[in-house]
Amino acid sequence: MSELATLARPYAAAVFKRAKETGTSEQWSNTLAFLSSVLNDDRLAGYVNNPKVGNERLTKLMLDISEGRLDQEGANFLKLLVANRRLNLVPQIAKIFEEHKAEDEGYLDVEVHAAYKFSEEGKQSFAAKLEKQFGKKVRMNVSVDKSLIGGVLVRAGDKVIDGSIKGQLQHMQKALQ
Repeated sequence: MSELATLARPYAAAVFKRAKETGTSEQWSNTLAFLSSVLNDDRLAGYVNNPKVGNERLTKLMLDISEGRLDQEGANFLKLLVANRRLNLVPQIAKIFEEHKAEDEGYLDVEVHAAYKFSEEGKQSFAAKLEKQFGKKVRMNVSVDKSLIGGVLVRAGDKVIDGSIKGQLQHMQKALQ
């Protein structure tokens, strides 16, 4: 996975730079999200990764699928990725682009895995604590993971805060060995 991130990083940086220059960050965000969702289709992924499929055919297919959803710059970016056989990097490019965008706009995307569903009040309170901890506005994506037993697991970029009972039990197990 880190190899994909390494390959995707320059593309994401270039797209972000262009988005900043033209004031089209939201449009690029939508374009990359759309392309990522298209490439999540297993049948299409097999076609994209098939070396027997020529760049011309693949470009035509992707442009047909994306008709009306891409502007000229988006179409050119798609052609570039196909020509370089890097279309499989789109999900990683989108992820890195969103990280650049979040950093630029002064917020932090946070994945929160909780053992139980948050109440709306609890969610707001927890978000306020995270904002204080990180010194930035946070956008939380909360999911329920019953395997945590209790507590929460927070992922913010490369930082992980494990406040789950499962994590504490695993930590104790390692300490006792």
